Amino acid sequence: MKITFLGAAKTVTGSCFFVETASTKFLVDCGMFQGYSKNNALNEEEFPFNVEELDYIFLTHAHIDHSGRIPRIYIKGFRGQIIATKATVELCAIMLPDSGHIQEYENEWTNRKRLRAGKPPVEPLYTYQDAVNCLELFRKVSYDEVIKINDEIRVRFRDAGHILGSAIIEMWINERGEEIKIVFSGDLGNKDIPILRDPSIIESADYLVIESTYGNRLHNERVDKAEYFLNLINSTIEKGGNVIIPSFAAGRTQELIYELNKKKEVYDEKLKMLFATPVYIDSPMAISATEVFRNNLDCYDEEAREYIENGDNPLDFPGLQFTRTAEESKALNERKESSIIIAASGMCEAGRIRHHLKHNLWRKDSTIIFVGYQAEGTLGRRLLDGAKKVRLFGEEISVEARIEMIEGFSGHADKEGLLKWIERFNRKPKKIFIVHGEEDAMIEFSEEINRRFNIETVIPSRGESFILNAHNVIAIDEKVRPDNSFRILQVVEKLENIKEEVEELSYILKSDLKQDKTDLELDELMAKLKNIEKSILEALK
Repeated sequence: MKITFLGAAKTVTGSCFFVETASTKFLVDCGMFQGYSKNNALNEEEFPFNVEELDYIFLTHAHIDHSGRIPRIYIKGFRGQIIATKATVELCAIMLPDSGHIQEYENEWTNRKRLRAGKPPVEPLYTYQDAVNCLELFRKVSYDEVIKINDEIRVRFRDAGHILGSAIIEMWINERGEEIKIVFSGDLGNKDIPILRDPSIIESADYLVIESTYGNRLHNERVDKAEYFLNLINSTIEKGGNVIIPSFAAGRTQELIYELNKKKEVYDEKLKMLFATPVYIDSPMAISATEVFRNNLDCYDEEAREYIENGDNPLDFPGLQFTRTAEESKALNERKESSIIIAASGMCEAGRIRHHLKHNLWRKDSTIIFVGYQAEGTLGRRLLDGAKKVRLFGEEISVEARIEMIEGFSGHADKEGLLKWIERFNRKPKKIFIVHGEEDAMIEFSEEINRRFNIETVIPSRGESFILNAHNVIAIDEKVRPDNSFRILQVVEKLENIKEEVEELSYILKSDLKQDKTDLELDELMAKLKNIEKSILEALK
């Protein structure tokens, strides 16, 4: 068996693993790269295999960084089966067409710029209709059922506890009379996530491919996340500001609603102000995703099912309102009274959230609360990292609002959660491939696995291939390496980082105009900038 890591390799997004057996070719996930503009270029690269020869895509869950290039591979000729849990299929039916709409919208904006520059138009990554058409390939499966794909492959989807329908995939591959078991963790859920069950325990594996989003961090469990959340909301409302929550339409939004509703008796006094303030779910996709939640009660944990059996709707509470149209969304930013607005996308890369940020980032009385992971290069990550100014819709916006992150709402297990999950294997993997993380997180997580379990780990690079067999022999295929275009994109990323840092320095200096600077300090800074300018000019040659 040969596995090639085409995404989520030394990065968090673009999850995609290409597996070739004696007679079958398939992908585990086909996700979109997000964040830096170089990642957008990666989405447009050709797939490094004959798409028409691909037999299956096994999908761990519906988030776009795992499913977002399925319409792209469809228009390139893929007509095999896409196998996923029932809830994942239903969420993809909402999220992929929405992604297609975003691709068309952003392409239209890009082409207007290209037209003004005298350049020819370009096609979108895919369209709304492409995304609708690819849905015909999806096949629903149930949790915990062993499915015979063919004479070579059996699979089982287990609950990953990350979002509704998310799965760990166990896979048994029989080649030449030998069976190998490989497990793909997908995104593993944080323990005690509202509504969802904890991740399933896996008993054994020969090889494990595991995410590492929080591989070097621990969630702050000492803080009652619901109480902290309420305190942030109340302090903002008291100042007359708005609370803006960038939230993934499928997952965090519903869990936030549930958590607030569940706490209404515990925090009765604090909730009075919340329930007296309108809470808007400003995302048609989140509204539709909430309906999918209501239709998949079998995925709920015991506590959530008990609420429903007692006649309580855990996805509703007083003051909660849904906005569907663009006109209703725009009207929210014309309100004089305080509001709580929950809108997608969770990383602030697209959607209505960007409009709400434009109208609130400059307000000192408003608060932006992040409740999910923010990938490198995204607007959400820049805000969390302390950006003083950002550009939205061609306008430079000062960041004066309070920026907060509540990690307890994250759908990802932290370092200890991941390690405890590995610990529960009765028969530990021979080797563990670490994916879906930033490089520093992967390295620390790798070292901890080595120290705690004495298991060898591999941190694959994008485009790197390995041969796996039943005897713990992994031969690196030297022929497969990232192509030169990827190296060029890495240079582009570095230039974009430099650009952001120069803009930040310019902002700091303008802010310090009234402060005294010594001639020596200014001379030293000027000398450094001249060296940077000289290096850039030499690179242009």
